[in-house]
Amino acid sequence: MALQAHLVELERKHKVLESQLHDALVHPSTDALRIAELKRRKLMVRDEINRLRQVSSTLH
Repeated sequence: MALQAHLVELERKHKVLESQLHDALVHPSTDALRIAELKRRKLMVRDEINRLRQVSSTLH
């Protein structure tokens, strides 16, 4: 069950990053470096979610 809880938490983080990225893109004053960092973090979380889903599917 710990794996499922971790997946839920990562999905929550992904949604938060998606919202932050959207807000940053809407404001023209946002630094391009900040946008790139948000995109990088969002992608890292998505990659981890996919990796854990693969592990989860092999366990079942």
